[in-house]
Amino acid sequence: MKPDVKRKATRRLKIVEGQVRGLQNMVEREQYCIDILRQSLAVKEALSGVEDLILENHLATHAAAQMRAGKTAKAVKEILTIYRSSRKK
Repeated sequence: MKPDVKRKATRRLKIVEGQVRGLQNMVEREQYCIDILRQSLAVKEALSGVEDLILENHLATHAAAQMRAGKTAKAVKEILTIYRSSRKK
């Protein structure tokens, strides 16, 4: 993993961790449902940002290396699998 991507992903995941703790506290305090849902959506958006970073890293490093090594089918299969999984959300 590229060092800058690792740093950015780790930072964002720590933020998500704090958001999830805040979300848990909101539920425990029985806060307004719409506020809980808004926070939940913010967590999903933050995780989506992490996914984007990791995918970009994978395409630039691992997938590119697989293609250079003649393993194009494997690279395409992995990416399509992730893409299909993301559509099921």
